[in-house]
Amino acid sequence: MNKTNSKTKAKSKAKSKVKSKAKSKAKSKAKSKAKSKRATARTKALDDVPFNNMVFSGEWHVRYNYSVGKIAGHFFEGLKSRKILASKCTKSGIAYLPPRAYCERSFEACDSWVEAGHEGTIESATIVTAQFEGLPKPPYAIAYVRLDGVSTAMVNFVEGENLSDVTKAMAKLKPGARVKVKFKAKPEGRITDFHYQLTRN
Repeated sequence: MNKTNSKTKAKSKAKSKVKSKAKSKAKSKAKSKAKSKRATARTKALDDVPFNNMVFSGEWHVRYNYSVGKIAGHFFEGLKSRKILASKCTKSGIAYLPPRAYCERSFEACDSWVEAGHEGTIESATIVTAQFEGLPKPPYAIAYVRLDGVSTAMVNFVEGENLSDVTKAMAKLKPGARVKVKFKAKPEGRITDFHYQLTRN
């Protein structure tokens, strides 16, 4: 009798555990479904909110000191003497302007300097018609120019053109157009020491 009662009690406990687990799983599923329904309801509620075209205006002024380093420093020193210096990798043969410390093709250090010509070819250009803090009053033109004797293009302002008609002006600043470098009277070792001008053939 004792053994029979013990077996019966064990079976009863096992059944009870199974039922308890089943109830727990059912409750968990029910909670999960309810949570999913609430999330769906919130999403629908957000979708029903009308579009708001409110715009906030703000300003961000940042002033900083920038250390130009060895390579750029040599470039800026050259500008004081009206020289535009490019770094060159003798292994790849690429002359970089603006100058770089390392060659992107050979992965070696650029090991020499070459002086770029004072004429070059426009690779791309644009006319800026919006005002930006610290920049000239629009409209003004900027262009990437590959100067003679170097492999890459450098951006700077293009001056001496009538920009009132943007379409006509851009037709002159097309890729392939030739420009010359014009230095200001007293170079200071800054990128603004020179600008580009279209050559008149």
